[in-house]
Amino acid sequence: MSGVIVLNASYEQLHVVSIPHAIRMLVREVAVVEEAHDGAHIGPFPLPRVLRLVRYVVMKWRYASGRLQYTRAGVLKRDKYTCAYCGQLGATTMDHVVPRSRGGRGEWLNAVAAHAGCNEKKGSRTPEEAGMPLLWQPWVPSRAEIAL
Repeated sequence: MSGVIVLNASYEQLHVVSIPHAIRMLVREVAVVEEAHDGAHIGPFPLPRVLRLVRYVVMKWRYASGRLQYTRAGVLKRDKYTCAYCGQLGATTMDHVVPRSRGGRGEWLNAVAAHAGCNEKKGSRTPEEAGMPLLWQPWVPSRAEIAL
């Protein structure tokens, strides 16, 4: 008895909760028991295996556009740990193409993976000012690209 499956009112599986959490959902009458353990009860409630929510819950995050939150680790993974300035593997830092000190934003389209040396060489300049053109333009990755 590791957990209780919670279904949306439309019978889509949402997540798994602990038994105490499931009992609290039953007490609050936000869910009903769809399937229970044979003969086991907790107070007036059968010991649930599966609960179904009484009201439908919209799970917007499940149907999002597939875009990920911008993070340093995500940028490194998107760029396959390859420096956008010299093209060599082993990039460990993230560089803002337009430096934040110059009004650049912290977002996917303004960040690339870079070696510490290349990042330091570029400094607080744009790639053109530093004479270090980008080997590719940054893009917003899909979940599939980051999962690889």
